[in-house]
Amino acid sequence: MVGLGATDEALLATMQDLREHGVEVLTIGQYLAPSRFHLTVKRYVHPDEFDALRAAGFGEVVAGPLVRSSYHAAQTVEAARKAKIGASHIRN
Repeated sequence: MVGLGATDEALLATMQDLREHGVEVLTIGQYLAPSRFHLTVKRYVHPDEFDALRAAGFGEVVAGPLVRSSYHAAQTVEAARKAKIGASHIRN
């Protein structure tokens, strides 16, 4: 979840760590304060920035302001599985 104060460098480093540990599916969403009593949004990430995060080298990345961890989970995992199968056929 972006928008709570993590720097772009910290986000990219975390994504690199996840790739190195075999993570293939990633969701990235924007923190949106549900009320004035919750944490404030430190930075609103423009949708174009989410486009750049999608090209991060994972099997499947779902990223956007309203994305949550379970956002289209079944479809996302299935797309990653198909991409992995397709990539294994290309290598063979």
